[in-house]
Parts: sequence; structure tokens; C-alpha cells
Amino acid sequence: MRIMEEIIGKEVIDNSALILGRVKDIEVNIETNEIEALILGKGGIAESLGLSDNEVIISYDIIKEIGDKILINR
Repeated sequence: MRIMEEIIGKEVIDNSALILGRVKDIEVNIETNEIEALILGKGGIAESLGLSDNEVIISYDIIKEIGDKILINR
């Protein structure tokens, strides 16, 4: 899915410019083929080695804009 390749790795920020993390994975509804949520990693060396369980799930409903970064309403 081309859209996944474009979204994974993007930084996610909220309305106050607080960085929440980077998109690590995407939840897709296989019946409708629509994105339901973004899974964010907090970053750091532990995550790059696959040792971190620090994940945040962001519902696709609160995404305001997708560009160089992803902006959410929060």
C-alpha cells in the first residue's frame, strides 16, 4: 500500500507542537481498506533495536493534517 510507505516514519505533533513520536505502523480495516489508527513509537535507541514497548495508538479520526509531519487535534 503506497500510502503506508508515505506515512510510516513521519513525526506526529499535536496542536501545541508537542512531538508525540513517529509512525511505526498503521492499523487498516481489511474489509473497507481504510486506515483506522496510527501506531507511534517514542523513539530512542531501544526502539531502533526493537527492544522498546513504548507505543501510542492514535485514532485516525483525530488527524487534522498530513504533510511533512502529521498534525493531530489534541
